[in-house]
Amino acid sequence: MKLKGRKLLWLLSVLVVPVTYGGYVMAVEMEPSDLPGHVMKTTTDAWDQKITKATKRFKIVLGGAAVLDKETGLVWEKSPDTAKRMWADAIYYAYSKNVGGRGGWRLPTVEELRTLVDPTRSDPALPIGHPFINVQSDYYWSSTTYVSNTSSAWDVNFYYGDVGSYDKTNDNYVWCVRGGHGHDGM
Repeated sequence: MKLKGRKLLWLLSVLVVPVTYGGYVMAVEMEPSDLPGHVMKTTTDAWDQKITKATKRFKIVLGGAAVLDKETGLVWEKSPDTAKRMWADAIYYAYSKNVGGRGGWRLPTVEELRTLVDPTRSDPALPIGHPFINVQSDYYWSSTTYVSNTSSAWDVNFYYGDVGSYDKTNDNYVWCVRGGHGHDGM
């Protein structure tokens, strides 16, 4: 018997789609959360959260060497380095860094770095009860180039929490982060 066009498609859809093979169900029948490697979120993204109490927001991880920010999902060095570096050196330093036995560190974007700031605080402008140590009340580099002047990059002042830009050949502090998807366009 010869089947053509629509009849063949109809026959295939009737016979093949509902059939299971040895306990495996075809992907078209599965819910997205059932697909291998797929995690269905049941809560809002971390960026939608605002956790006002530092003891609930921050969790010490990697053997006490890093801090998970539950509000953003980023992992920060618990103790940023106290040496200042030029921007290019800061990027190299972050990429080659190991904290708590883990690599994969980078310079944060200006948006990510700014999420640590508590604008109601100063010297340092961090939330009350934060777990960080050795944070300087000074400027920290971000990976974000200042678009109006690409020889500068955005930085965050942890004395008052303000954001500015600074020539990349000057020195600022470095606070490394892990996770997220930061990048620099220049």
